Amino acid sequence: MELYQLRSFVAVAEAGHLTRASEKLHVSQPAVSAQIKALEEELDLTLFERTSSGMVLTSAGERLLTDAGRVLAAAQALRNVAKALKGEVTGKVRVGTTSDPGFIRVGEFLHTTVSRHPLLQVELHQEVTGAAFAKVRDGELDASFYYGEIEHPGVVGLRLRGSTYRVAAPAAWKRRVLDADWSEIATQPWVITPSISTHHKLVHALFDKHGIYPTRVVEADQESVIANLVISGVGLSLIREDLALEKETAGQICLWRDVRLETTLWFIYLQARQDDPAICALLSVLRDTWNLGEEPAAEAGQRA
Repeated sequence: MELYQLRSFVAVAEAGHLTRASEKLHVSQPAVSAQIKALEEELDLTLFERTSSGMVLTSAGERLLTDAGRVLAAAQALRNVAKALKGEVTGKVRVGTTSDPGFIRVGEFLHTTVSRHPLLQVELHQEVTGAAFAKVRDGELDASFYYGEIEHPGVVGLRLRGSTYRVAAPAAWKRRVLDADWSEIATQPWVITPSISTHHKLVHALFDKHGIYPTRVVEADQESVIANLVISGVGLSLIREDLALEKETAGQICLWRDVRLETTLWFIYLQARQDDPAICALLSVLRDTWNLGEEPAAEAGQRA
């Protein structure tokens, strides 16, 4: 089994067509077809169904696709290490982003990374927090910004900062919520994120201690959208304190009681990759971006 065969396999799976895959690989279509055929013969499996519209993965092909991607990623990581030994950090890293770009300083992070490591290509992917964690755990992302607890032994992180959330309601609801108790607050409409997100878990944590939960829920998947829905009068939600205070000052929302929920912003990655030159380069940039210094206590195996 050769790496070029796996590359062709992944390219055809992603493109769904031999011609498009060959264009992406800069290889002739007959060569790609021959590589797929040779791989199928070696594995003694049919990886694709040939149809009039293109190439469709079989169930066996679907099961092997993720592993093939991991093998190719591992091979690229080996090349990166070899180049790092010559003083270069190169390759491509897929980094998940959560929250708004300004709060996680993604612009400064990317600018510094490009300046220091021009051969390192950073590919950003906006993700819901829980999805970002799962993709780092499963190797679909190389690293990610992440809020919440690190709940897997194979995932570690660099602690960037703490973050506080407040209970926010539309400004027009001030009389309605000012003297409301927990039960009354739970009966109001709430705007929360999908169950996979840390925001969702924070809402659960807020009410679990009182043995209740909001009965009317509107789902949204971004902090900016949530804030807009609260301002528009759709419902209550948890909003990051810096944003909540800004919008309260502007008269757009009101805050219910002095209730605060704390969480942590991390930059997470696989522990097995803690010596990967690309990961080390990103961590170095982040320490400077966030003025963290080199204290090891902020890293590796900490839990929120």
